[in-house]
Amino acid sequence: MTRGRANGNSRKGLVTIVLVLVIIGAFFYFYSQSSDSSPIEYGNKSLRHFGLGGNQDADESSSIGEDSAIPKTIPVCDDRLSELIPCLDRNLIYQTRLKLDLSLMEHYERHCPIPERRYNCLIPPPPGQALLQILTPIKWPKSRDQVWKANIPHTHLATEKSDQNWMVVKGEKIVFPGGGTHFHYGADKYIANIANMLNFPNNNINNGGKLRAVLDVGCGVASFGGYLLSSNVIAMSLAPNDVHQNQIQFALERGIPAYLGVLGTLRLPYPSRSFELAHCSRCRIDWLQRDGILLHELDRLLRPGGYFAYSSPEAYAQDEEDRRIWREMSALVERMCWKIAAKRNQTVIWVKPLTNNCYLKREHGTQPPLCRSDDDPDAVWGVKMKACISRYSDQMHKAKGSGLAPWPARLTTPPPRLAEIDYSTEMFEKDMEVWQQQVHNYWSKLGNKIKPDTIRNVMDMKANLGSFAAALKDKDVWVMNVVPENGPNTLKIIYDRGLIGTVHNWCEAFSTYPRTYDLLHAWTVFSDIIKKECSPEDLLIEMDRILRPKGFIIVHDKRSVVEFIKKYLPALHWEAVTMYDIDEGEDNAVLIIQKKMWLTSDSIRVSE
Repeated sequence: MTRGRANGNSRKGLVTIVLVLVIIGAFFYFYSQSSDSSPIEYGNKSLRHFGLGGNQDADESSSIGEDSAIPKTIPVCDDRLSELIPCLDRNLIYQTRLKLDLSLMEHYERHCPIPERRYNCLIPPPPGQALLQILTPIKWPKSRDQVWKANIPHTHLATEKSDQNWMVVKGEKIVFPGGGTHFHYGADKYIANIANMLNFPNNNINNGGKLRAVLDVGCGVASFGGYLLSSNVIAMSLAPNDVHQNQIQFALERGIPAYLGVLGTLRLPYPSRSFELAHCSRCRIDWLQRDGILLHELDRLLRPGGYFAYSSPEAYAQDEEDRRIWREMSALVERMCWKIAAKRNQTVIWVKPLTNNCYLKREHGTQPPLCRSDDDPDAVWGVKMKACISRYSDQMHKAKGSGLAPWPARLTTPPPRLAEIDYSTEMFEKDMEVWQQQVHNYWSKLGNKIKPDTIRNVMDMKANLGSFAAALKDKDVWVMNVVPENGPNTLKIIYDRGLIGTVHNWCEAFSTYPRTYDLLHAWTVFSDIIKKECSPEDLLIEMDRILRPKGFIIVHDKRSVVEFIKKYLPALHWEAVTMYDIDEGEDNAVLIIQKKMWLTSDSIRVSE
């Protein structure tokens, strides 16, 4: 109940109370006509209450159910869940009393709720002023340097890192000066210094297009990755949902590629030989733990001749403990066949060998050992890290490197690893041609709904070879390319094309904050989910969580599946932009959707 303020104007207060009561009464009357369940329901009430289940038949035509099972409303989550990340939820860990080893960072790894514990509710939009600011967001590239404070109302990092220029609160905005823990005077100067240390032409970190993909571990608010973009270098900025819990949220709000993850006990969800450079600037990682297994994981991810840039006190400090760590770390990477490429002031850069020669010349019993021949370095989903070195394939060994074209030719040049997934050059080129046309069709159908700066953060939920992302090369966007955990291992081809992405299982929630992507592309994702007997309804709610208000979804699937999804639009507060058939010799269709803005004020939630 709204209370009038004791300001002497009783008549004004009475009018306000009457208006609020009328709104609330109309609101409840409207929904009482369409549902037996209140749309203001909080907490973990499952959608299965509405007759929805996760045990779907493998045949889409029989599994998508009757209209009576389609909810007219979906519960709204409690305001306390406005930043819920279901598989990185600390409350879930506490409630289920999971026994995790904190020293190994297991509590920062993914732990997903079982279906019965899923909230299955719509994440509420941010209140008040933030709502208006989402409608008028700061666009890229200006967003690299400033965002609206109300969209991410967390300013503790500005105080905690005030001496390091991470971020500064200025009125209604948060400003990012480009500083970091080890580069107070700006990421741009720091990046140029790394390029200078490696003798790259014109101090340009892209090294004539040879250096394209970077892994930035412990990335903070991702200013390092943000400043790399102007050099045509793209970083996967990685950080856990730790005490700096909103750092990745800031990165994505700024329009910088980023992912919630941690170097813990599991392999990172990226294939082997994906990055030309790994970077750690005061990332507070104990690289010597467990016989150096975290460095072995970096070694797996780096390409032949790849670099690891390490800025930390151990590289320069003279106290006994730092010197001990430096000696042990130097000995370890030497046994891994890494060499110092450059060392200056507070930064050391190691380089990996180009071939297997050094590995094969090591004395018998040298630690770490080479991985077993039957170990697949590209198997990553739920796979434990291995305390061993992955040798190069015969092709890479003979080529003395990855054999990749420089960027941007790399994007459209068939990479050597195509043969590993039984794809021919002709299949690769045909895939590019098909998706070039599909993307053209998508954008023409979107029409005046989008302007050049409407979309920045894009996710391709089933990326295959990455040709959807490649077709967007002339637009000012970046794409998170997602590859299913149980399908062909095409993610290494995506990285070989100079793009980035991750492995994921869409039966589970994605590792990102709510409201972080502008466009989701779902090509046959729902058909796959139904075949796996997972809940398409759960996936719809997850997509709503990920998508920003006024963002877009492109569903490209069987017509029966598309028609099923279309029935959910009112309950999700989504609206159809257009729907059209695809002439692919199959009964396929495309549904383009826009997420509507809905307003919230305490106990009132009204759909636009």
